[in-house]
Amino acid sequence: MTGELSPIDKAKFVAAKRAAEMVEDGMRVGLGTGSTAAWLVRCLGEMVSRDGLKITAVPTSSRTAALARDVGINVVSLDEAKWLDMTIDGADEFDADLNLIKGGGGAHLQEKIVATASDQMVVIADASKSVERLGAFPLPVEVLPFGWQSSQALIEETLVSMDVMGRTTTLRMNGDAPFVTDEGNYILDLHLKRIGNARQLALVLNQIPGVIENGLFIDICDTVVIGYGDGRVEVRDINEGTVEKDRLDFAETDNLFTDLTD
Repeated sequence: MTGELSPIDKAKFVAAKRAAEMVEDGMRVGLGTGSTAAWLVRCLGEMVSRDGLKITAVPTSSRTAALARDVGINVVSLDEAKWLDMTIDGADEFDADLNLIKGGGGAHLQEKIVATASDQMVVIADASKSVERLGAFPLPVEVLPFGWQSSQALIEETLVSMDVMGRTTTLRMNGDAPFVTDEGNYILDLHLKRIGNARQLALVLNQIPGVIENGLFIDICDTVVIGYGDGRVEVRDINEGTVEKDRLDFAETDNLFTDLTD
């Protein structure tokens, strides 16, 4: 029940609940991947079953697709939907310009494709994801398995000329084997500590042979919904230059999310 949630989970819940209120009947909506996005899917599922909300959803990963179907949301592919009204997703970090680092869940390739095929992107996050400068969270870079070590070497060589504090790169693992994305690729995590010029780094990384996509989302996010553990919610709109503040009440008997895990 929400009354038993930790402050960080309460923050994720209220951010997701507030963002779900932005979804209108008939919309085509991109659904993100990760623990915060999972709260959103459950909120939308409740609106579908309780209020008769009719939406068409494009998930950004196989696990989001499975959850969406479980809660009764109509799921289609991006090719079927063609274009989306809105994508709602989480983030590992966001700065004052709403530039993001994403990919902690390993789905940033699909997430970026879906987000850029939308009229607007809304990010939901707890307040801890707000940073002055991107880079504390390791930057995910999806690479082809073929020659991944060569790609890693080229990335490390490229980082020497970039405005970053750290240059360590590691292959993401799943137990004793490399983590494999939905597209069958590997992920290299770049431990940069601080990124001085995120736009330049995003462009340069994607020029390296073997690199599929990086986790920097530059000029893609339009709105961020920030949740706090006490129920406060802040909505920042980068296009309108507005900041709205609200507070959502918790229903102590609400058990929509008792089986969600990070």
